[in-house]
Amino acid sequence: MLTEDIRSELFANQDTKYREMQIKIIPSIAADSIIGVRTPILRSMAKTLSKNENISEFLDELPHRYFEENQLHAFIISGIKDYDDCMDKLQIFLPYVDNWATCDQMSPKVFKKHKAGLLEHIREWISSDKPYTIRFGTGMLMEHFLDEDFDPVYPEMVSVLRSDEYYVNMMIAWYFATALAKQYDAVLPFIEGQKLDKWTHNKAIQKSVESYRITPEQKEYLKTLKIR
Repeated sequence: MLTEDIRSELFANQDTKYREMQIKIIPSIAADSIIGVRTPILRSMAKTLSKNENISEFLDELPHRYFEENQLHAFIISGIKDYDDCMDKLQIFLPYVDNWATCDQMSPKVFKKHKAGLLEHIREWISSDKPYTIRFGTGMLMEHFLDEDFDPVYPEMVSVLRSDEYYVNMMIAWYFATALAKQYDAVLPFIEGQKLDKWTHNKAIQKSVESYRITPEQKEYLKTLKIR
């Protein structure tokens, strides 16, 4: 079976020191689900696997047992060139994403050419009850709609999100820090008006102050907006 062959290759590339580090930085999943394979190896494997005529056998076998299998799945989806095929496979896989690394490293290249269709899915994702689906949708809004396709309605969509999930709130903070760097004048009112919950508001300011893309003057002003 293809999945068994994949697992054999993953364990053959295990790096135990790297595994220990990953266990610490991805606490939302069980330690015994992490093999410890470095990302460049996973990307190379995914590139090869995407050409395998039996790859659907692996993609259909959900949920996966190991974190690295989820990573492979994410990288394979990210490389699919047909938009509809990519979106179909993503929609099947997304409910099974259970950690920030798989969520954040899944970025289909084909989305750049299909902004209108993507936006409708983003609205759907950020309305989900699954934290990593919300995080993914917010991440896609950050990646694709903060430059020439920006509209103030997009930070409004993110500002109304409320969650008890750390990894959702961190993404919201990351979104606003990035939005301030790219669209400062349009996004600043969301901070001035305290549109976010206190923790996320302050975290967004912290990440902005740490950013090299924010001017010293902007940083000093943002510091005055922290909620005490």
